[in-house]
Amino acid sequence: MNRGLSDKLKSAFPNVVTVPRSIVELPPTIDPLWLAGFTSAEGCFYIQIRESSTHSLGQSVILSFHLTQHLRDQQLLIRIMVLLGCGNVTKNRNAFNYRVTKLEDITNKIIPFFKKYPIRGVKVLDFKDWCLAIKLTKKKAHLTKEGLYQIKKIKAGMNTGRKFNNSKRCSFNI
Repeated sequence: MNRGLSDKLKSAFPNVVTVPRSIVELPPTIDPLWLAGFTSAEGCFYIQIRESSTHSLGQSVILSFHLTQHLRDQQLLIRIMVLLGCGNVTKNRNAFNYRVTKLEDITNKIIPFFKKYPIRGVKVLDFKDWCLAIKLTKKKAHLTKEGLYQIKKIKAGMNTGRKFNNSKRCSFNI
Protein backbone atom coordinates (compact mmCIF):
# COMPACT_ATOMS: atom_id res chain seq x y z
CA MET A 1 0.00 0.00 0.00
CA ASN A 2 1.48 3.33 -0.98
CA ARG A 3 1.48 5.57 2.07
CA GLY A 4 3.96 8.08 0.72
CA LEU A 5 7.56 8.61 1.73
CA SER A 6 8.62 7.74 5.26
CA ASP A 7 10.21 10.41 7.45
CA LYS A 8 13.53 8.58 7.15
CA LEU A 9 13.43 8.76 3.35
CA LYS A 10 12.34 12.41 3.42
CA SER A 11 15.35 13.31 5.59
CA ALA A 12 17.72 11.24 3.41
CA PHE A 13 16.45 12.94 0.24
CA PRO A 14 15.45 16.47 1.28
CA ASN A 15 15.43 17.85 -2.30
CA VAL A 16 12.73 15.48 -3.57
CA VAL A 17 9.61 17.35 -4.54
CA THR A 18 6.42 15.34 -4.12
CA VAL A 19 3.71 15.55 -6.74
CA PRO A 20 0.05 15.28 -5.75
CA ARG A 21 -1.73 12.20 -7.06
CA SER A 22 -4.23 12.81 -9.79
CA ILE A 23 -7.82 11.91 -9.04
CA VAL A 24 -9.05 9.05 -11.18
CA GLU A 25 -12.78 8.85 -11.85
CA LEU A 26 -14.27 5.41 -11.39
CA PRO A 27 -16.52 3.97 -14.07
CA PRO A 28 -20.14 3.50 -12.98
CA THR A 29 -19.67 -0.28 -12.99
CA ILE A 30 -16.69 -2.59 -12.65
CA ASP A 31 -15.80 -4.81 -15.60
CA PRO A 32 -15.72 -8.47 -14.44
CA LEU A 33 -12.56 -9.23 -16.45
CA TRP A 34 -10.84 -6.22 -14.86
CA LEU A 35 -11.85 -7.53 -11.42
CA ALA A 36 -10.35 -10.95 -12.22
CA GLY A 37 -7.05 -9.27 -13.14
CA PHE A 38 -7.19 -6.95 -10.14
CA THR A 39 -7.78 -9.95 -7.87
CA SER A 40 -4.82 -11.75 -9.45
CA ALA A 41 -2.66 -8.88 -8.21
CA GLU A 42 -4.44 -7.63 -5.08
CA GLY A 43 -6.82 -10.34 -3.88
CA CYS A 44 -6.39 -12.86 -1.11
CA PHE A 45 -8.06 -16.24 -0.67
CA TYR A 46 -7.51 -16.91 2.98
CA ILE A 47 -7.97 -19.72 5.49
CA GLN A 48 -7.86 -18.77 9.15
CA ILE A 49 -7.69 -21.30 11.97
CA ARG A 50 -8.77 -19.88 15.34
CA GLU A 51 -8.91 -21.22 18.84
CA SER A 52 -12.56 -21.81 19.76
CA SER A 53 -14.19 -22.94 22.96
CA THR A 54 -17.43 -23.71 21.10
CA HIS A 55 -15.93 -26.30 18.73
CA SER A 56 -15.24 -29.84 19.91
CA LEU A 57 -11.70 -29.82 18.47
CA GLY A 58 -10.98 -26.45 20.09
CA GLN A 59 -10.42 -24.74 16.73
CA SER A 60 -12.63 -23.21 14.06
CA VAL A 61 -12.02 -22.63 10.36
CA ILE A 62 -12.82 -19.27 8.77
CA LEU A 63 -12.61 -19.00 4.99
CA SER A 64 -12.52 -15.57 3.39
CA PHE A 65 -11.92 -13.68 0.19
CA HIS A 66 -10.66 -10.17 0.61
CA LEU A 67 -9.21 -7.11 -1.03
CA THR A 68 -7.53 -4.27 0.87
CA GLN A 69 -7.00 -0.78 -0.53
CA HIS A 70 -5.95 2.67 0.66
CA LEU A 71 -8.57 4.93 2.23
CA ARG A 72 -8.92 6.89 -1.00
CA ASP A 73 -10.21 3.73 -2.74
CA GLN A 74 -13.28 3.07 -0.62
CA GLN A 75 -15.65 3.66 -3.57
CA LEU A 76 -13.77 1.12 -5.68
CA LEU A 77 -14.30 -1.56 -3.03
CA ILE A 78 -17.96 -0.61 -2.70
CA ARG A 79 -18.44 -1.02 -6.46
CA ILE A 80 -16.72 -4.42 -6.31
CA MET A 81 -19.07 -5.41 -3.48
CA VAL A 82 -22.06 -4.35 -5.61
CA LEU A 83 -20.77 -6.32 -8.61
CA LEU A 84 -20.28 -9.49 -6.57
CA GLY A 85 -23.49 -8.98 -4.60
CA CYS A 86 -22.04 -9.99 -1.24
CA GLY A 87 -19.56 -9.18 1.51
CA ASN A 88 -18.88 -5.91 3.27
CA VAL A 89 -16.45 -3.01 3.24
CA THR A 90 -14.93 -1.92 6.54
CA LYS A 91 -12.33 0.62 7.61
CA ASN A 92 -9.11 -0.55 9.26
CA ARG A 93 -6.67 2.28 10.16
CA ASN A 94 -5.27 3.56 6.83
CA ALA A 95 -7.18 1.14 4.63
CA PHE A 96 -10.54 -0.23 3.63
CA ASN A 97 -11.15 -3.98 3.46
CA TYR A 98 -13.65 -5.77 1.28
CA ARG A 99 -14.29 -9.19 2.79
CA VAL A 100 -16.57 -12.14 2.10
CA THR A 101 -16.75 -14.83 4.79
CA LYS A 102 -20.27 -16.22 4.49
CA LEU A 103 -19.89 -19.78 3.12
CA GLU A 104 -23.11 -19.49 1.11
CA ASP A 105 -21.85 -16.33 -0.65
CA ILE A 106 -18.43 -17.86 -1.26
CA THR A 107 -20.02 -20.99 -2.74
CA ASN A 108 -22.77 -19.32 -4.77
CA LYS A 109 -21.14 -16.04 -5.82
CA ILE A 110 -17.36 -15.84 -5.40
CA ILE A 111 -16.35 -19.26 -6.74
CA PRO A 112 -18.72 -19.14 -9.76
CA PHE A 113 -17.52 -15.60 -10.56
CA PHE A 114 -13.85 -16.63 -10.65
CA LYS A 115 -14.64 -19.77 -12.62
CA LYS A 116 -16.41 -17.63 -15.23
CA TYR A 117 -13.74 -14.89 -15.12
CA PRO A 118 -10.54 -16.80 -14.30
CA ILE A 119 -7.70 -15.48 -12.23
CA ARG A 120 -4.31 -15.58 -13.92
CA GLY A 121 -0.84 -16.17 -12.56
CA VAL A 122 0.22 -17.87 -9.37
CA LYS A 123 -2.88 -16.66 -7.48
CA VAL A 124 -4.91 -19.32 -9.29
CA LEU A 125 -3.10 -21.94 -7.21
CA ASP A 126 -4.28 -20.27 -4.01
CA PHE A 127 -7.79 -20.13 -5.44
CA LYS A 128 -7.71 -23.88 -6.21
CA ASP A 129 -6.45 -24.72 -2.72
CA TRP A 130 -9.04 -22.42 -1.14
CA CYS A 131 -11.80 -24.12 -3.15
CA LEU A 132 -10.58 -27.49 -1.86
CA ALA A 133 -10.74 -26.21 1.74
CA ILE A 134 -14.26 -24.92 1.07
CA LYS A 135 -15.31 -28.30 -0.31
CA LEU A 136 -13.98 -29.99 2.85
CA THR A 137 -15.76 -27.45 5.06
CA LYS A 138 -19.06 -27.92 3.23
CA LYS A 139 -18.75 -31.67 3.90
CA LYS A 140 -18.17 -30.84 7.60
CA ALA A 141 -14.69 -32.41 7.41
CA HIS A 142 -13.28 -29.50 9.42
CA LEU A 143 -15.15 -30.91 12.43
CA THR A 144 -12.97 -34.05 12.41
CA LYS A 145 -9.29 -34.31 13.37
CA GLU A 146 -8.39 -35.67 9.92
CA GLY A 147 -10.33 -32.97 8.07
CA LEU A 148 -8.93 -30.16 10.21
CA TYR A 149 -5.44 -31.53 9.60
CA GLN A 150 -6.10 -31.54 5.82
CA ILE A 151 -7.28 -27.93 5.93
CA LYS A 152 -4.22 -26.89 8.00
CA LYS A 153 -1.98 -28.60 5.46
CA ILE A 154 -3.72 -26.78 2.59
CA LYS A 155 -3.38 -23.47 4.45
CA ALA A 156 0.34 -24.03 5.10
CA GLY A 157 0.98 -24.36 1.36
CA MET A 158 -0.96 -21.28 0.29
CA ASN A 159 0.00 -17.64 -0.26
CA THR A 160 3.45 -16.96 1.25
CA GLY A 161 3.78 -20.61 2.30
CA ARG A 162 3.73 -21.88 -1.29
CA LYS A 163 6.92 -23.60 -2.43
CA PHE A 164 7.87 -23.98 -6.08
CA ASN A 165 10.02 -26.64 -7.64
CA ASN A 166 11.96 -25.01 -10.51
CA SER A 167 12.01 -28.25 -12.51
CA LYS A 168 8.23 -28.47 -12.48
CA ARG A 169 6.38 -25.21 -13.02
CA CYS A 170 2.72 -24.91 -12.19
CA SER A 171 -0.29 -24.93 -14.48
CA PHE A 172 -2.65 -21.97 -14.24
CA ASN A 173 -5.91 -23.47 -15.49
CA ILE A 174 -8.83 -24.18 -13.18
